[in-house]
Amino acid sequence: MSMLDLTDDQLISLGLVVTLLLFSRAKDLLDISGILAATVTGLTVSLLGHWTWLVALFIFLVTGSVATKWKMEEKKALSLEEANEGLRGWRNVLANGGAVSLVAIFNFFNPGEEWIYLAAISSISVALSDTLASEIGSLDLRTRSITNLQSVPAGTNGGMSPTGTVAAFAGALVIGVVGVVFSPDDSTISEINLLFLITIIGWLGCQVDSLLGALLENRGYLGKHSVNFLATFSGVLMALFFYSQLL
Repeated sequence: MSMLDLTDDQLISLGLVVTLLLFSRAKDLLDISGILAATVTGLTVSLLGHWTWLVALFIFLVTGSVATKWKMEEKKALSLEEANEGLRGWRNVLANGGAVSLVAIFNFFNPGEEWIYLAAISSISVALSDTLASEIGSLDLRTRSITNLQSVPAGTNGGMSPTGTVAAFAGALVIGVVGVVFSPDDSTISEINLLFLITIIGWLGCQVDSLLGALLENRGYLGKHSVNFLATFSGVLMALFFYSQLL
């Protein structure tokens, strides 16, 4: 297939993937393994799903990376900083982009199902919600365990703080707005319902991440990236549930 044979959507997809990779490299957002994983994820999401999904992923990457670098020195002092100065590798890319990639693959074999768009964007909403909760809320000393509400050190897996809770909602809302802006023209879901669902699912998925962190990660059953993936995939499942029950 030559460049002349590509559709407009495919050309936009390839352009966005290249832009994503160049920006990530220029801003030191991803290491080499992260670049490779982002290439595969970006092509899968945009070509098997839709390029608008990749826009949401790009906003997640940029916003999440800014939050990661926010008050880095304070996080270092408390040993709460991300490894490698916030430079993200392939595990992080797949943990946050794996669920939407699976949705894209499903979409390729089952095109035209309306809930798929909601599921794809909701999984990204969970990813940004959790990232902002972790990176911004980690410095809030008013942290309590999600399982028993007892006070725990800031940055503890499964911990909740007022700042982190607000940041989680803000992250979900950002992707909710993106989801509305790029929603399909033929969607039967109203813009207000779409915004509400993506935002609520994103915030709830963040709480799923906290529960898994408290119950499984702290006990050594799962690693951080596995918890992140399961939380984002819970966003897919919640989207399917809410679509089938409420819409």
